[in-house]
Amino acid sequence: MIYTDEQHKGECIMATANGLTATGESWTDWADNFAVRLMERAQEAERQRTVLPESFDEALKAGFFGMIAPVGTGGQGLSFGTFVDVVRRMAQGCPSSAWSLSFLSLHAWMLAKFGAEAQAEFYKDGKMPLCPAPLAPTGFAEKVEGGYRVNGRWEWATGVNHSDWVLVNALEKDTMMPRFCAFRIGDVEVEDVWHVSGMAATGSHAVRVTDKIVPEYLTLPAMQMAAGASPGDALHPDSTLTFPLRAGLALVAATPALGAAEGALKAFLERMRAKTQAFSGGAKQADMPSTHLRIGEAMATVRTARLVWDDAIRSLEAEGPNGATADIEALVGLRIAAANVVRLSTQAVDIMATAAGASAYFLFSPIQRHLRDLQMMRGHVMFDWDRTAILVGKVAMGHPTTPADLI
Repeated sequence: MIYTDEQHKGECIMATANGLTATGESWTDWADNFAVRLMERAQEAERQRTVLPESFDEALKAGFFGMIAPVGTGGQGLSFGTFVDVVRRMAQGCPSSAWSLSFLSLHAWMLAKFGAEAQAEFYKDGKMPLCPAPLAPTGFAEKVEGGYRVNGRWEWATGVNHSDWVLVNALEKDTMMPRFCAFRIGDVEVEDVWHVSGMAATGSHAVRVTDKIVPEYLTLPAMQMAAGASPGDALHPDSTLTFPLRAGLALVAATPALGAAEGALKAFLERMRAKTQAFSGGAKQADMPSTHLRIGEAMATVRTARLVWDDAIRSLEAEGPNGATADIEALVGLRIAAANVVRLSTQAVDIMATAAGASAYFLFSPIQRHLRDLQMMRGHVMFDWDRTAILVGKVAMGHPTTPADLI
């Protein structure tokens, strides 16, 4: 179902400025406790193909959706490193729910790049706007008096089941330059298409806009959204709004993959401690050298993914303030780091699933669910390994990049 603005008005309690949740917990403690509840709800969330209302409400009441939004919008303005660490912990319980919730939070940050008139609507009464943002420019915007007439269909609108805005990226018909356009949820059609084998709880349906006019102040050139000087920079000068969007997006998107691998590892170790080997006269799985080998391989692979992720966070926070002048090698390095985190996390859980036995594939098992979620995640354009590795090599050889490189 779609949550309207009226349904969540008054429920979105902003987190306090001291770095705690709105309910007074540290973000680390909140995320760890929340992950337990997300795990308990994961099978039902997958069945319903959406983040469950109780999970959404917990994130709302904690102030999660305002973690990185600038303080001037009513958010906390916390660092990307703090934010993604919370997401990583959440994803240990349910990667699919963590993905959807994290993108709603990231998009609340993105909307702070708009001008003052738009922000007065987005952040009315200090509430965080809940907004999916399919980034591919698959629709068109025609300039008309006072704004743009928009038509098109966009995939995938992650979190649309809980949103009151939708942000789409449309090509201007006269210039063919992409422009983001913000619509209230009632002005778009949500197409229920998300019938998938992994990441089902994200509810990433398609959205369609048919002959709707959006006022110009609710639009923003995509170049300003990506890394250029946006109107929001002047409104929130001490924020992270200057950070290159795609580098931040890639790291945020890769984080649930790492959390999935860490969560699967916990479940795998518990299973190996309790499992007996079939046709072995009751031999314990935990005593078998082959089990030790697979555990060692899985732990090493998860650890490698974590180290790549840690390094990427340091790089993002060092280079991010440079905005549009960020070093190209650093940005490309972040792209391949994000893809590598997803690749390594998938490899790790595949090792676990192979060793865990057939009963680990029952639908209640977190191992199989995390594996399917990871297999779906790696299909994201940002994590295409061949495409990303070619980009790194191209830049290393001094060749120019193109807009299709997404850096």
